[in-house]
Order: sequence, then C-alpha cells, then structure tokens
Amino acid sequence: MDRWHYLLVLAACLAITAPLEFFGAGVYRRAGQAARAILPVAVVFLVWDGIAIAFDVWTYNPQYLTGVMLPAGFPLEEVLFFVVIPLCALLTYNAVDTILGWLRRTRVESEPR
Repeated sequence: MDRWHYLLVLAACLAITAPLEFFGAGVYRRAGQAARAILPVAVVFLVWDGIAIAFDVWTYNPQYLTGVMLPAGFPLEEVLFFVVIPLCALLTYNAVDTILGWLRRTRVESEPR
C-alpha cells in the first residue's frame, strides 16, 4: 500500500478541490488557459528537480512510488505533482475570487445611495 501514497495524496487533492470548478468560470472549462499557466512552470521545476537529483541534493523514496518512470527519468508521481498541485491552486483561487466578487457586489448593492 505504501507505494500508492504519493498518488493517493494527489488524488485526494483533486477530489477535495473538484467541487470548486462550479464557482465562476471554472478552471477545467478553460483547460487551454490552465495548461498555459501550469505547464511552463512545471517544466522549470522539473528541470530544477533534475539538477537537484544530478547533484545528489534531492532523491525520491521508492517505497512511496509506483515504480512507473517516465522517459526523462522522473517518477510519474513527481510529474503529476507539478500539474495537480498548481491545478488545485487555480481551482482554489478561482473559487475565492468568485466568492469575493459576489460579496463585493452584494455589499455595493446593499449600500444606501
């Protein structure tokens, strides 16, 4: 079971933030924008990971990995981390921004003129 921990944590993050898609314009409904925001940063951090691994600054505990390695030598879970966590952050940001917008409009509408 240990080898699934990393993936289970990522799945839990997605499951917890999935309902936030229904606030505002959504993130999944604007997949192209989400990809343009997430992918360049993910590439930078994967390069950073690769350098850290090459200099023995960083490593992965194989006990918590499925063992699926991608062609670039990264574990599947690490690549997913750099997509899933920013995606969850975008979902959270979008929901908070939408709710704050509703509150601002409600306050403005309820103020006496």
